[in-house]
Amino acid sequence: MKIKVLYFAALREALGSPGETVNLPADVTTLAGVRALIASRGGDWDKLAQMKNLRAAVNQRMAEPDAAVADGDEVAFFPPVTGG
Repeated sequence: MKIKVLYFAALREALGSPGETVNLPADVTTLAGVRALIASRGGDWDKLAQMKNLRAAVNQRMAEPDAAVADGDEVAFFPPVTGG
């Protein structure tokens, strides 16, 4: 299964990447699983696991960690944004 993953705001800067295509193992079927898989790379990628209040969307709709992820989906991760 292949999905497109996008990173936004400070997360994009921290990872040095706007996004990527990720091949998911058969046992990764949820948004939480995608997050854990990417964070397991270690280094800067661990920020995905450490970031509190990290928001996510599947196919441009806000999603909870237990949301299903299917082949061809677009997953986006972004930290909470503050403004002034």
